[in-house]
Amino acid sequence: MTELGEISLTVNGVPRTASAEPRRLLSDFLRHDLGLTGTHVGCEHGVCGCCTVLFDGEPVRSCLMFAVTAAGHEITTVEGLAAGGGMSPVQRAFAECHGLQCGFCTPGFLCTVTALLRDNPRPSEEEVLEGISGNLCRCTGYQNIVKAVHRAADLIAEEGTSR
Repeated sequence: MTELGEISLTVNGVPRTASAEPRRLLSDFLRHDLGLTGTHVGCEHGVCGCCTVLFDGEPVRSCLMFAVTAAGHEITTVEGLAAGGGMSPVQRAFAECHGLQCGFCTPGFLCTVTALLRDNPRPSEEEVLEGISGNLCRCTGYQNIVKAVHRAADLIAEEGTSR
């Protein structure tokens, strides 16, 4: 039997501690141990991007990372993107532009796009396509996702916000 260890980290701005086995994946830790089910698990091989979260602000595949490696770090999940009880500009843009259909891939896209627009507030079409290339969607055909990224950039510029 593997011994449980305490993992302390900050999730969505809140210090959290929970016990987990050393081999527990961050995606499973977030979903099952912390109850943050917005992080979706798709392929479990790091290919689809559904499990993308922000690790110290950078997008990572939580299905490829052990929870213990996140100890002492800041994790932002899709639940943490909303500001002040309302949707973030990226979330609003995805809704406005119909950048989702079934919604399974959406949390990963939202985290990826949040980081993309933080680093590049006005990406070109090619930069958007490159920026989202690690996230797969089986429903939309990507046109409305790309529109949503550009709309989010506009909203962020209008509001002077970073998310």
